[in-house]
Formats: sequence, structure tokens, C-alpha cells
Amino acid sequence: MATLLLFHHAQGQTTGFLAFADELRAADHTVHAPDLYDGNTFGDLNEGVAYAKKVGFSEILRRGTAAAEGLPADLVYAGFSLGGMPAQSLAQTRPGARGAILYHSAVPASEFGGSWPQGVPLQIHMMDSDPWGEEDRPAAEALVKEVDDAELFLYPGSGHLFADSSLDDYDEPASRLLKERTLAFLQRVG
Repeated sequence: MATLLLFHHAQGQTTGFLAFADELRAADHTVHAPDLYDGNTFGDLNEGVAYAKKVGFSEILRRGTAAAEGLPADLVYAGFSLGGMPAQSLAQTRPGARGAILYHSAVPASEFGGSWPQGVPLQIHMMDSDPWGEEDRPAAEALVKEVDDAELFLYPGSGHLFADSSLDDYDEPASRLLKERTLAFLQRVG
């Protein structure tokens, strides 16, 4: 079984995000899900993004890196949207990563010092018409071309945080398939 460091999205540790982490735990994976927002949660994505901007993206990355300290090196790094930044950064820069799963986001590998590390598998999950993903989808497509063991899954729809059961964007069929693919990935790399 795999050990994950799972980062929340811009709305914080919502009940749906925490339920997702619990579902992975129920499948016998060890999941560390640190709170990068000091207990703050937001009912609206724009409010959450505004809070992230106030805190600063560099501070979010620093908090994510600090959350990895003291954990084993052979982690799978995963993140929902905003949480994809520290997940991707750690997967690219912290030696020993078992893999990375980016939900609802991706950034160019150059943002974190260059190319994707050899031998680190990657999964990316996005909705095909997500307006929040328009900027990230080209980066996701480029990563899939660059990384030998990478998959991009596009789901029909326009919801952004479609895997969070506590939010309006939740899409049960897409979320179920995302979880199946996530568990298969974790089984393979764990």
C-alpha cells in the first residue's frame, strides 16, 4: 500500500476533501492531509482563492514543503487544484517520490526547476470544459508528453472541484471513476 501526502484545494479542508482522504485510508493507504490554511475553509471558490492570494502562493508552497518534513521520502504526492502546486513541487524536487496525482490542475515543470524526474509516474485528472482549468490544461498536456509514465484523464463536464462531495461542482460518476483510477495507480506504485 502507498503512503500519500494529500493537499487540499483553495476552499480548505472541506468535509468532501476529508471524506476523499478517508476513502483512500479505507483502501489501506496511509494518507497525510495537512491543513495549509490554519483551519480556514470557504464556501465559495473565489473566496478561497482570495485567501490563498492573501497568504501568498510562495507561503502555500513553503507550508506544503514543511508538511513533508519528517515523512518518508517514498511518498505519493497528491493535490486538489491549489494543492497541486505543493504536490507537484515536492514530486519534482524531493528525491524518492513514488508518484504524483494532480486533481484539477497542473503547472509547467519549469515552474519547479526544470523537467519531471525520471521514473516518477504521474496522473492528472480534469474536466474537459472546466473554466478554471483552461490555463492548466496545456501544462497537463505538456507534462503527459514529457513524462514517460503519465496519464491525463479528462472527464465530461465543466465542474472544477468535481471530486469534492461537499461542493456544488461535485459530479458523482466522474468522482467515482477518478477514485477507481486513483486506487489503481496507488496499487501499482505502492
